[in-house]
Amino acid sequence: MTNTIATTRLTILLPAGRLPLALMGKAQELAQKYQLEIYLSTLQNLRIMGILEEDLPMIRRELAALGAQFKEPGRFPLPRVCIGVRDCTLGVGDPERISALILEKFKDRGKTKPKFKIAISGCTLGCSGVRNTDIGIMATRKGFDLYVGGKGGTSPMAGRRILRDLDEQEMLTAVIRLVDFHDAHTGSKQRMAKLINHPDFPYKNAV
Repeated sequence: MTNTIATTRLTILLPAGRLPLALMGKAQELAQKYQLEIYLSTLQNLRIMGILEEDLPMIRRELAALGAQFKEPGRFPLPRVCIGVRDCTLGVGDPERISALILEKFKDRGKTKPKFKIAISGCTLGCSGVRNTDIGIMATRKGFDLYVGGKGGTSPMAGRRILRDLDEQEMLTAVIRLVDFHDAHTGSKQRMAKLINHPDFPYKNAV
């Protein structure tokens, strides 16, 4: 019988999907040194796979020294974004900037309950998946449209558009309200799709 060596993984958070060159270089160096695999997840994170438990603390320290932040229970989720107006001719909004504003709003928040995700798109094509995630923010020429309750998996659902033509502050206020609602009505893991018909859901009708 072949003995299987137990391994673990480490997920590095990449705000707005941007991978700093120093972190990229260090991840490659560590992967070569410890014979690891690197996986770029659909949530725009960098995951290092196949780490021996005894090597994890050293690998974590070397990456943290370069400013790496790691996925851990209770951390507010990084929004998934498209490249936006800066790098796309169709873009009318800057998802990277909106992502930073949202993370700033929630940086001092205590433990965030799972399970929900946020996506931000820079135009109505919605390349980041705003229509199939828990909270989707879509930039338009008139402002921001907000979608709620989308999800993939074995029973996919399209998100419901609950607000449209919002200015930046209105959009941020609505996101805060939705996150607070999710937190108040979630025991452990809960997708927003299971909460949109709750009697206390703050936005009743699609628009």
